Amino acid sequence: MDASRRTDDEQAARWNGPAGHAWVDLQPVLDEMFRPIEDLLVEAVAAERADRVLDVGCGTGALTRAVARRVGRCVGIDLSGPMIDAARARAGQEGVPASFLRADAQEHPFEPGSFDTVVSRFGVMFFNDPVRAFANIRGAVRDGGGLRLVVWRGPEENPYMTTAERAAAPFVPGLPPRRPDGPGQFAFADPDRVRRVLADSGWDGIELRPLDVECAFPEEDLVRYFTRLGPLGTILPGADEQTRARVVETVRPAFDPFVQGSQVRFTAACWLVSARSSSAKRSSSAKVS
Repeated sequence: MDASRRTDDEQAARWNGPAGHAWVDLQPVLDEMFRPIEDLLVEAVAAERADRVLDVGCGTGALTRAVARRVGRCVGIDLSGPMIDAARARAGQEGVPASFLRADAQEHPFEPGSFDTVVSRFGVMFFNDPVRAFANIRGAVRDGGGLRLVVWRGPEENPYMTTAERAAAPFVPGLPPRRPDGPGQFAFADPDRVRRVLADSGWDGIELRPLDVECAFPEEDLVRYFTRLGPLGTILPGADEQTRARVVETVRPAFDPFVQGSQVRFTAACWLVSARSSSAKRSSSAKVS
């Protein structure tokens, strides 16, 4: 098996296994935490007057449903079976015109030109081959169609996101490393890399704008949050009870700087990325503002 296929299989196993189930279980917490970003993307789509929208890496479908409520139709795509099942169930309960595909957007055979706009909230950083992925996605968008993404800037600007693993490191050896050049949360932190990926995959008018969003969730959900998600969440379920207890006892105080009363509050340092689909693969001018 070549390295590319192995990485694809690892991503599928991750999001169809514990990570996918953790996101489903924590869906209400995460949806509320990232609602300001959802609102921003919904407004961007509405301003485009788009009525055929694709949400890439849709997860449990909060953004997909919000866009569908606003513009009338949105399709979410994600390779996680547990999250797609949750997304479909929630859309059915709410009666919104959202539909979902369980598939890999990197290779799914989209109908050419079937969407006006693509959106994503933290859903595009996990592709093994991002150029191939964004070229495939571009083919699904009409000529001149839009792209609106929110992705994380670097870990140095997002200390909240690495607090758990830094505090737990002495007790949990072998935590999965953050790979800035591979699939993962901070894969699109480098704006030059984002520009190269999109330009090489045929997108024009590429712009990146720093976006700092104040996020919050109830403090009572904090332990469940850091023990289920991120690098710590991938390894802690296999630890013995004594280790788990020591980790919780050590890691919880490390979050004190982010706790304000009954709320956990932090700033999500992101890029707001926009681009346009070109009719042919060619170089595009890009800027960071």
